Amino acid sequence: MIKEKVMAEAKKTTAKKAEKAATSKEATSSAKSTRLLERYKAEVVPALTKQFGYKSVMEVPALSKIVVNIGVGDATQDKKRIDEAVEELSLITGQKPVITKAKKSIATFKLREGEPIGCKVTLRGIRMYEFFDKLVSIALPRVRDFRGVNKNAFDSRGNYTLGVKEQLIFPEIDYDKVAKVRGMDIVIVTTANKDEEAYALLKELGMPFAR
Repeated sequence: MIKEKVMAEAKKTTAKKAEKAATSKEATSSAKSTRLLERYKAEVVPALTKQFGYKSVMEVPALSKIVVNIGVGDATQDKKRIDEAVEELSLITGQKPVITKAKKSIATFKLREGEPIGCKVTLRGIRMYEFFDKLVSIALPRVRDFRGVNKNAFDSRGNYTLGVKEQLIFPEIDYDKVAKVRGMDIVIVTTANKDEEAYALLKELGMPFAR
């Protein structure tokens, strides 16, 4: 009976420690991931309001979502390439990607309808801000001979597309474990109505545009 009580108390203590550790870890992660969001509220909103004369906070443009896509054309020859791309994109974004498939068959490329040809992730909320923060403050500066990103890559609807030549610029990727260097497309969707407003938003958030 005494032994059972001791075991029960030990389990409770262990559970409390685990819960405390998890709470602490979650709080630390949350604080880190909301850094850019807090900056948006405290600095970006006032700056854009002054620049464009918005009358309401609701008019101020914001990030809506970020879509990260990796094309895996060689998956038709080796199916393992898709798994590698999925794993790397998961590490980079912290979210499980969906596999994209061919919409039609193309005999020239030996591609059949429904075959896996890549993977993508759609980020929103905290993960979106966390990814953007990492992209502009860590990943892009690691590009060799980096001189800024193209400021003319907007689509006339307030959205911006950025091409990255290699996944190695992201800190989560281990160079020694990479089977093949792959590029990716990053589409940043904003609520801005004009490219001018979207440009100002991304610049205020730290996007290093070329001069």
